[in-house]
Amino acid sequence: MNKEVVVISLGGSIIVPDRIQTSLLEKFKQILNSNKNKYKFVVVCGGGSIARKYISSLREINKSQFLQSMAGIAVTRMNARFMTYFFGRDASQGIPHDMRQVSHLLRKNDVVFCGALRYEANNTSDGTAAKIASFLKTDFINMTNVKGLYDKNPLTNKNARFISRESWDNFLRRVNKIKFKAGQHYVLDQSAAKIIEQHKIKTYIIGSDMSNLDKLLNKKKFVGTIIAD
Repeated sequence: MNKEVVVISLGGSIIVPDRIQTSLLEKFKQILNSNKNKYKFVVVCGGGSIARKYISSLREINKSQFLQSMAGIAVTRMNARFMTYFFGRDASQGIPHDMRQVSHLLRKNDVVFCGALRYEANNTSDGTAAKIASFLKTDFINMTNVKGLYDKNPLTNKNARFISRESWDNFLRRVNKIKFKAGQHYVLDQSAAKIIEQHKIKTYIIGSDMSNLDKLLNKKKFVGTIIAD
């Protein structure tokens, strides 16, 4: 049987907010392993707080956005390598840096980890994940540190309203109101929003509750946001 491919953007805020979330990542590993009979996974790792620290320091000394982005990319790749080790996989072939390498590794493995593939202006690991989903013609799951999309930041606004479903067009308009900067933290960035709208990629935004990921993979009711038509 041909397995369905799912692209997951695993936020750095889930991997290492301040310290590595070992118990949470163990649950993530268990869920992916328990669903390998019907899925293959490409997991794109974000940079999280570590990337933002490097970026912030470079910004303070007026280094270019290109250098800020390159520092962030390096962290996403380190996180991807760490996750490969965490899953007990052979990382001797390295972390993929382009679509061809992702596809090659996916033919041999049920789970492939990567960070940002290459530098692109105004892009983050979410944009990378959306591009891979477009390339592989599959759905896209974005895992972040809030349970889905809100009209305001729920971490700083108690009256933020949860949005369970949003159209591609409306989501793109919402995200484009925010000015891009390297290391930004939003549920899904401008580049990803443009790609999922252009290619009509069904996208799910969920939080760090791993039971929701399992429910979503098994077509059960879950807590999160669906971005579709």
